[in-house]
Amino acid sequence: MGQWKWNRGAVSRGRLHYDIMLFMIKWLVIGGAAGALAGSASAVFLVSLDAATQARMDWPWLLFLLPAGGALVSWIYWKFGKSSSKGNNLILEQIHAGSDSIPLRMIPLVLGGTLITHLFGGSAGREGTAVQMGGSLADGLGRLVRLGEHDRKILLMCGISAGFGSVFGTPLAGAVFGFEVIAIGLIRYEALFPCFVASFTGHAVTTAWGVHHAHYSMGAVPPIAASVLIKVFAASIVFGLVSLCFSELTHKLKLLYAKLLPLPPVRSFAGGIVIVALVYLVGSRDYLGLGLPLLADSFRQTVEPFAFLWKLIFTALTLGAGFQGGEVTPLFVIGATLGNALGELLQLHGPFLAGLGLIAVFCGATNTPIACFLLGLELFGSEAAIYMFAACVVSYLCSGHSGIYTAQRIGVSKSPRTGLPDDATLGSWKNDK
Repeated sequence: MGQWKWNRGAVSRGRLHYDIMLFMIKWLVIGGAAGALAGSASAVFLVSLDAATQARMDWPWLLFLLPAGGALVSWIYWKFGKSSSKGNNLILEQIHAGSDSIPLRMIPLVLGGTLITHLFGGSAGREGTAVQMGGSLADGLGRLVRLGEHDRKILLMCGISAGFGSVFGTPLAGAVFGFEVIAIGLIRYEALFPCFVASFTGHAVTTAWGVHHAHYSMGAVPPIAASVLIKVFAASIVFGLVSLCFSELTHKLKLLYAKLLPLPPVRSFAGGIVIVALVYLVGSRDYLGLGLPLLADSFRQTVEPFAFLWKLIFTALTLGAGFQGGEVTPLFVIGATLGNALGELLQLHGPFLAGLGLIAVFCGATNTPIACFLLGLELFGSEAAIYMFAACVVSYLCSGHSGIYTAQRIGVSKSPRTGLPDDATLGSWKNDK
């Protein structure tokens, strides 16, 4: 009897390893294919985005076409976009419980819409475009090879990972972001290997196309000390609250624009006028587009103390009016400039706090502390690892149940005293309050 049990166990273990090998081979092929598609799309996007940004810098008068450009893109989405208008939230909805396909039309729509936003001066990012293209391509691949429902969800996570990892040049963060962003407090480990393959393949393919990414230096990192940790904790509370402010302001502006101007083209046209007027009110174009010059300055010199606030306002107004583009790069800029500004107040090196602010504000807005910690390691190295981890954790908690993705599910509440309905998302929880 004991010999029979041992043999049955051996057979089970043998079967387990056989299934694992099949799983790995399968996702090496499928995840690699999804990564290659997303990486190529990101390469096209990044090259085009650089050209659009340079054109805006060369021809400042293009800013006056922002209202018309936004109205055109919103009209196209209104007439032909259908579910594509949900953007990243559509992908999250399909991973949770969706049975609808993610249309391939999302790719040209979000690509063209984002390029127009940046060409004419809207303040937006690039992650949303890369993630949507990656998700749409991954879903198309899944239909082609006829994947089942469970595998389709994993493949969509692969699309998110590949898009994120390839557009920022951070394959480790991209791999984890793809499955960590799905639900707050829960991680889908069955997607770990597929997302890893997709993200690294996407990054490798983008690099092979000749696209390279900028990296920044935090400079000198202070030794581990209680006094420094207390200051980092204090700064991280501010980072979390600012990320909450960004998320809430963007959502509120979307609702306000929709209430005052129900027609999407009119909404974007009016929003474009507001942005143009604000440029001349502030007297600076530093807050348009991605804001990469501001980001670079945060690691080289002292920046204007309220630069973070102006970038936050410009981005919330742009996205709230219905312009296409992501939130992540502006969040990087907001976090880095805020950290730089806090450096003098807290008597810490400005570039050091700028690096912490970059990852922490992004973390608070996306509720992805592990991915953001890995992002910090990839961008700045491991010397400040303890400070980066502390900044991500504190910002994650202080941002509360808020975030830029309303379809993100609240798997585990950030507070044990806060009860949640089943299958609550950030959007549904906010509406039920």
